[in-house]
Amino acid sequence: MIWNPVGRPLKEEELIAELSKVLPVHGIIVGVDPITRKVIESLPDLKIIAKHGVGVDNIDLVAVKERGVIVTNAPGSNSESVADLTWALILAAARQIPKADRVTRQGRWDRLVGYEIYGKTIGIIGTGQIGLAVARRARGFNMKILAYDKFPNEKAAKEIGITYVSLEQLLKEADIITVHVPLTDETRGLIGRNEFEFMKRTAIFINTSRGEIVDEEALYEALKSNRIWAAGLDVYSKEPPIGNPLLELENVVLTPHLGAYTVEANLKMGMAAAKSIVQTFKGEDPENRVV
Repeated sequence: MIWNPVGRPLKEEELIAELSKVLPVHGIIVGVDPITRKVIESLPDLKIIAKHGVGVDNIDLVAVKERGVIVTNAPGSNSESVADLTWALILAAARQIPKADRVTRQGRWDRLVGYEIYGKTIGIIGTGQIGLAVARRARGFNMKILAYDKFPNEKAAKEIGITYVSLEQLLKEADIITVHVPLTDETRGLIGRNEFEFMKRTAIFINTSRGEIVDEEALYEALKSNRIWAAGLDVYSKEPPIGNPLLELENVVLTPHLGAYTVEANLKMGMAAAKSIVQTFKGEDPENRVV
């Protein structure tokens, strides 16, 4: 067994180097490290890649299919944790909490003015398990809940009180806009300059899904010019976001892709991944198989 030794996602060459130390490798439990074709080709005995999480966009699914390698994930294991962080970012951005913390520590007493959340309109892009968990929390804030999804969940919408609308209508009407779609060819760059132009000047934009879903240059321009009020980001097109101009802005709250990092979610994700590994090694078809 080998553990990630650096405390951040490994790069392709680092993965190959570390895994080469323990060959033969039959199974990998992976977070967001890139499992590329080269990584897969370096492991001739590989049988399974178990995702410690849900999204599998960091795994070359074409390459694993060609090799007959199994890929599993852990759906639902981190939904509540990511939804919690989404709300933490919403409130932190609305009330400028990071800046307030900083000036208080400096001995200043700035009266920073923010926005109330209670009774406002939230727009949820993507109503999978995380999006629905965010919507359930919005009910406690007495919010109007708008959603956009190519495949609406009408049953959940009725239970929670969600109104499905077009993406354009959501962007125009929502005070809070939060993204919860997987990264695919279709969703890459989903939110760009045109979409930010639709938003209210008081809008708060949240992304806890994948960084590549958003045009970060357009987001930077929207925040820098006060086209929108604020943003809260847990994900970036490049992680860690070293040199990203968004780091320069005060009206964006930033966290290091820790949406799923709670004790509870880590336990559920770990157990799901371990179970998939054991089932595969026993010759069984594992639960939550993606490929």
